[in-house]
Amino acid sequence: MKKNDIYIIQGTDYRQMTIDLLKSANLAEDIKDKNKRIGIKPNILGTVKASEGATTHPELVDGVLTYLLEYGFTNLVVLESSWVGDLTSRAVKYTGIYDICEKHKIPFIDLQKDTSQVLDGAGMQIRVCDEALKLDYLINLPVVKGHCQTTVTCALKNSKGLIPNSEKRRFHTLGLHAPIAHLNTIIHQDFILADNICGDLDFEEGGNPVTMNRILGFKDPVLCDSFAAESMGHKPHAVEYIRLAEQLGIGSTDVAHANIIPLNEGAYETKKMHKTARVSRLAAYAAPKDACSACYGSLIYALSRLDKTGLLKNKEKASIAIGQGYRKQTGSLGIGQCTQCFTKSLGGCPPKAVDIVEFLKKEW
Repeated sequence: MKKNDIYIIQGTDYRQMTIDLLKSANLAEDIKDKNKRIGIKPNILGTVKASEGATTHPELVDGVLTYLLEYGFTNLVVLESSWVGDLTSRAVKYTGIYDICEKHKIPFIDLQKDTSQVLDGAGMQIRVCDEALKLDYLINLPVVKGHCQTTVTCALKNSKGLIPNSEKRRFHTLGLHAPIAHLNTIIHQDFILADNICGDLDFEEGGNPVTMNRILGFKDPVLCDSFAAESMGHKPHAVEYIRLAEQLGIGSTDVAHANIIPLNEGAYETKKMHKTARVSRLAAYAAPKDACSACYGSLIYALSRLDKTGLLKNKEKASIAIGQGYRKQTGSLGIGQCTQCFTKSLGGCPPKAVDIVEFLKKEW
């Protein structure tokens, strides 16, 4: 797998999707040495279920461990620390990830109980947990979601779970963006498996999940977060920590020239997730017919961005066509390649929310 590759798989069998993506990306060949100490780092955050849009789905951890053990990798650990104010020991059980570790007989390391040391991160002194520094290969399992302070959060910010609570508090006093970028000059992410199943619109604690039913694979954490930002309707350079991370040489924001590898065709998924009142209000502007989750979710993220700027006022409800049910049909305004016969249509399968925002500003 190359650093500018982006693997995308859609569906509702998240464990099998994880295994299929790792096989396609040939993760075993990337790791090579069976003796390497491999760390799997989910986003546990606190006592929040993955369905709320804040924490990593346990099925992804299950899929990663199943794959690695099948290929003969046994020096494995799952490690994480919840956010300040919650106990990791309680959160890992509440999210179901501890049960997955027990199932595979893989140790879970609570980094809230770990020792730490100060290292230089490109001119910024940062304290990092010792167990994180013992790893030979890090597999990061962030959630693609919004954040009230940093706008978006994904691979780069998920590294914050590898530092002690005292350092997390200091990061907030420093404004998060710069220390997150500098931390990633110390923490090297070897592979990112991003949970893009149902991340929250704009709050790291969850509560307004948007169904996407996707899992994404990356080698570059900056590219990962740039893709995540665009998926949620934001330009990567507008997110300070992403821009700083690129400047520090951690990776690239160039999504336009990334090599996107879709592993299956977008299909209408019958598995539905609960819509909160806010998401339902935004969804009222769409007229879906057999819409894929990723396409429909991108539209919801875009409508959220437009709502914050006041551009949804006086707009007609159910006026945006989206979904496979519109193939070969005509109409006035459509999103996605299935509406290509419409008078005004934005292509893409799925289109990114950042592109939908600009399209609707101009055409709606």
